[in-house]
Parts: sequence; C-alpha cells; structure tokens
Amino acid sequence: MDVYSLPERARYQKDRPYLDIVHDHHAFRILVFNFEPGQELPVHQHPAESEVAIMVLKGEGVFTGAEEEIQARPGSLLICKVSEPHGVRATTRMQVLVTIAPPF
Repeated sequence: MDVYSLPERARYQKDRPYLDIVHDHHAFRILVFNFEPGQELPVHQHPAESEVAIMVLKGEGVFTGAEEEIQARPGSLLICKVSEPHGVRATTRMQVLVTIAPPF
C-alpha cells in the first residue's frame, strides 16, 4: 500500500505547469499538474483506447476542448476518452489530479 500527500508534493513553475508522476502502472497512470494562473494544458487528444479523468483538487479554472469552456472548481471531475479533445486552463493557482486507464 502506498499513501501520498498531494499538497506536500505540490510544486509550481513560472514558465509552465509542473508535472508530478505520482504512480505509473501498466493498468493506470496517476499524474498531478500544478498550474499558476493563466497556465494551461492545451487542448489535445491521443489516438488510443483509454479514458482520462481530470479532477480539480485546488483552485479554479476551466475544462477546455468542448464546444464551450466548463467551469472547474475543487471537486469538479471531467471524464472522457483520450481520443476526445480535452484540456485545462487555470484562472487561479490550481492543482489537478489526472488518471489515465489504461495508460498509452
């Protein structure tokens, strides 16, 4: 059993979001992205048969990729196929948990 304290692992960078690979397994991958205001994970997609879940842990922003932007606050959870366009943009300092299953 592994236990992680995500707030204690939080790091931020001025020039780009900080990526923390929390867990990397053949069945699923867990990442944490830490954003300063205005930083983003640009809208993108992957040619794979996987799903992604993006949950806001701290801060506020928007989920991007849909026809309209969707407000993202602590507790907001986006789930989609990785082949669908998806992204995140922070309006405040923000931390999001990303799970990809199966990883590609």
